[in-house]
Amino acid sequence: MASIIKVDTIQDQDGNNIINENANTITIGKSGDTVQVAAGATLEGAGLAWQSVQTTGFTASAGNGYPCNTTSGGFTVTLPASPSVGDQVQIVDYAGTFDTNGLVIDPGSNNLQGSTTDLQLDGEREGVILTYVDATQGWIATSGINEGTNALGPVSYSIDFLVVAGGGSGGSSGGGGAGGGAGGFRTSTQTVTPGTAITVTVGNGGAGPSTGASSNDGSDSSISGSGLTTITSAGGGGGASPNHAGRSGGSGGGGAGTTAGGGAYHAGGAGNTPSTSPSQGNDGGTASAPYGYNGAGGGGAGAVGTSNVGADGGTAGSGGNGTASSITGSSVTYAGGGGGGVYNGTIGSGGTGGGGDGGKNLPAPAVSPQDGTDNLGGGGGGHRDNPAAAGGKGVVILSVPTTNYSGTTTGSPTVSTSGSNTIMQFNGSGSYTA
Repeated sequence: MASIIKVDTIQDQDGNNIINENANTITIGKSGDTVQVAAGATLEGAGLAWQSVQTTGFTASAGNGYPCNTTSGGFTVTLPASPSVGDQVQIVDYAGTFDTNGLVIDPGSNNLQGSTTDLQLDGEREGVILTYVDATQGWIATSGINEGTNALGPVSYSIDFLVVAGGGSGGSSGGGGAGGGAGGFRTSTQTVTPGTAITVTVGNGGAGPSTGASSNDGSDSSISGSGLTTITSAGGGGGASPNHAGRSGGSGGGGAGTTAGGGAYHAGGAGNTPSTSPSQGNDGGTASAPYGYNGAGGGGAGAVGTSNVGADGGTAGSGGNGTASSITGSSVTYAGGGGGGVYNGTIGSGGTGGGGDGGKNLPAPAVSPQDGTDNLGGGGGGHRDNPAAAGGKGVVILSVPTTNYSGTTTGSPTVSTSGSNTIMQFNGSGSYTA
């Protein structure tokens, strides 16, 4: 016959409870005791208490397991604020969507694997048990499923990019020097993973040609890196000169006559070459009859260069206007086309965004053509029968959330802040490690 002992409490010889029942709660040991299961024995029924499926951000409680469904979008789980050593929280991917919409783990006021930085779960069907070990390491991953190399990965974030190429030089033509085309203007927003090295290339402006020499195109600017879509902005096309038409490029160089008073002309160069969507620039202006007295303006990021007007004593074409960006926190216009030059008449003005004005000989006083503005990517001004102006150097600007900014750069970018973002302006080539 089986024996039955009926008691509410079992104590040791010192009067400390070993087992105590109070209503439906049974307590084994007292605070500070170690309850040990013998080697080879199995303890069944103990473990984390599983909660209902979570679909929005929440604060976890120690001792609970949470199936998390990110089908409608990723969200954040905040770990308990005042954990004790040994506390655990378990997270699993309920719908197999962590790879599409990651689940961010926020340690709150404590550490997570030795840092206060958020981490995330981003593997399909991934799960992890987080255990609080001490104030130094805080919560650490003590087991996981489908986690790859690490159960917890870094949180990816978005970077805004502005990429402006170098502007083309103006043309120096016996038929009226044309303005240079602006450097290509492109923007992009991309998601990066911490540790990604981003290479930044900033293109130079085309050098100003001597009298009668061929104009020069600007150089390309670009950003690239592992997992990123490379963004390349094409250098601006040089303005028309005696032996060639306006060159194609990010924006095209302006057109001009072949000789003073002549009946032939060179066309303006094509913009948005190579083609991008949205367009990175516009065509240079087309020379209009009589062709030989003044040049057309170079294209800008925001507008086509304008044509020249009239014969001797007429008006050269203005450069096309550029495009404004507020990536730095203030509105700045970039990539204006260069103005056309004239021997006797009214010069073409450079387009807003760093385009250089054209030059003239008459009426006195003579005016030299102006270079495109560096780090705006403007086209250089043209000049008839005199050296033309250089295009402006390009620029690359990155805007990252300040909480994610690593501070790891090369090339000495200018670093500033605007609101919650840190801005890096690269006036020369360099790199940023996310």
